Amino acid sequence: MISTPDPRPTGQTTAEPTRLAHLDAHTYRDWAAGEQSTVILPAGAFEQHGPHLPLGTDAILSSTIAEAVASRIGAKVAEPLSYGYKSQQKSGGGDHLAGTVSLDAAALIAQARCIMAGFLQQGVRHLVVLNGHYENYQFLYEAADLALGDLRSAGHDVGPVAPAILLLSYWDYVTEDTLETVYPDGFPGWDIEHGGVLETSLMLHLHPGLVAMDRAVSHPPAALPRFDRLPVVVSRTPETGCLSAPDGSDARKGSLLFEKVTAELAGDLATELGLPAREVPETS
Repeated sequence: MISTPDPRPTGQTTAEPTRLAHLDAHTYRDWAAGEQSTVILPAGAFEQHGPHLPLGTDAILSSTIAEAVASRIGAKVAEPLSYGYKSQQKSGGGDHLAGTVSLDAAALIAQARCIMAGFLQQGVRHLVVLNGHYENYQFLYEAADLALGDLRSAGHDVGPVAPAILLLSYWDYVTEDTLETVYPDGFPGWDIEHGGVLETSLMLHLHPGLVAMDRAVSHPPAALPRFDRLPVVVSRTPETGCLSAPDGSDARKGSLLFEKVTAELAGDLATELGLPAREVPETS
């Protein structure tokens, strides 16, 4: 008999993968049929985050947080929505900046709707959309509403408990106490937290090899009007593309943000969806 070499990397365990992309179809089919099957769908964008952070920051952060949360509640993580709705000047610097490639509303809604409906039609009981790009939110909401309508039209929501979709942005789980620690001189506000301390600190903790702090630029927060103007006035966006500077960012703050967000979020999902909370796996 010819032996086949083990395709798994050295040291990899036989534990069932958290990411659905690493699962075979038959194992997925059996898992999805379970009464508590829950898929977390991360959503991000392909968007500039200044000279020190990667273009995929939003999807990277939402995906990493999703995997940590999934390990606590026995959920699985789908591949992320890596392109998002148009970057806006008052929240992401603007679509005019190099490196930002966006979807329009119709495209994002259609893509998200198909993905959500696909999972639910295959028997997944709960779907959690974990957003990491501010501009996505209302279009993901529309997609979720339409996907549930598709499910009802196809007669897939029969049974004692109808499938549910939960939608949230990870920064909704950053508490006031955490903000006071991360921003000892005062929080500048979510409207200009783009490429600033929060995202930079999280990336320094989770993916330090993707952060170039030697390229980070210190500058005052963007001074933007209370209205949107189209086309944008380019000079109103700082040249870095960041709406606030990453001054004071460090991995310690990122660790605090990450641990607090994942714990609070996992607790909410376990309570809302009736899922068993698990012990956090020890890290080496």
